[in-house]
Amino acid sequence: MAGALVAVLGGSGFVGSAVSARLAARARGAGGGTRPGVPPFPAELVAADLTEPGAVAAAVAGADVVLPLVLFTGGGTWRSPPGAADAARVNVGIVAEAVDAARGTVVFAGSTSQVGPGAPERIDGTETDHPESEYDRQKCAAERVVLAAGGCSLRLPTVFGPSTGSPDRGVVTAMARRALAGEPLTVWGAGDVERDLVFVEDVAEAFAAAVAHADRLAGRAWLVGSGAGVAVRALFELVAATVAELTGRPAVPVRSVPPPPYATASDFRSLVADPAGLTLATGWRARVPLADAVSRTVAHLLQSSMDSPRPGTPNPA
Repeated sequence: MAGALVAVLGGSGFVGSAVSARLAARARGAGGGTRPGVPPFPAELVAADLTEPGAVAAAVAGADVVLPLVLFTGGGTWRSPPGAADAARVNVGIVAEAVDAARGTVVFAGSTSQVGPGAPERIDGTETDHPESEYDRQKCAAERVVLAAGGCSLRLPTVFGPSTGSPDRGVVTAMARRALAGEPLTVWGAGDVERDLVFVEDVAEAFAAAVAHADRLAGRAWLVGSGAGVAVRALFELVAATVAELTGRPAVPVRSVPPPPYATASDFRSLVADPAGLTLATGWRARVPLADAVSRTVAHLLQSSMDSPRPGTPNPA
């Protein structure tokens, strides 16, 4: 894939910006060779409104590989989208347009949660999907379009970390912000449900590896994960301890609260992804330890807060 042209749709988003930065770094030769078999790629930045007629086709024109990393929440979240039809227009429609217009391979960003609540707590990619939420149903619909066209999908677990694009709205960053504000962290019930977390830089490397080995991955969905779960309470305690270490303040408490009415069955079952298939096909594996990833995330939030103008302070920009 040396010299390939890669189009990243949604390159200003949380994951998309990390993937774009990783590919751009390889194009400049920065960090090249950190993963065997992953060559540098040329890079160019293009601004576009992908909801405009013909915009997707223009954005992917001439691309050898297309990464549709778009996500529409309309101010909502994956848990409560503002409207299924509006979200599907982007989350499924733009992906389908990209597949129709692409001359080369499409690498999609799926989710490990697509398997639904009936799957085992540790999944290896052989499970049958029974998506529970509208978000997961849309992911499944878009993924089917991609795989039918010979593309591939990387199903992502909980992804977190600093971003140069849209901010990370995930649970790790949310809890880190609360701890930095001196607020207690809350878990639903005992907090013993396990989640698989992967640092955003490792996810960017997974997409770079998928681009390099697109022929090997074609026609299948592949799991991205650390292969190890962490209990939610233990994760929040790590966040609290990390904030305390970096600020010199006492750690905020982690408290149990009753689950809210909107909690779903998936919220009470553990989910850990075994990435052995992807590792065998591409050599990729998650390399940033959880403690280091949390520390880097908190440090970024601290630096960002120091760089932001205080209320009433003129903004030099």
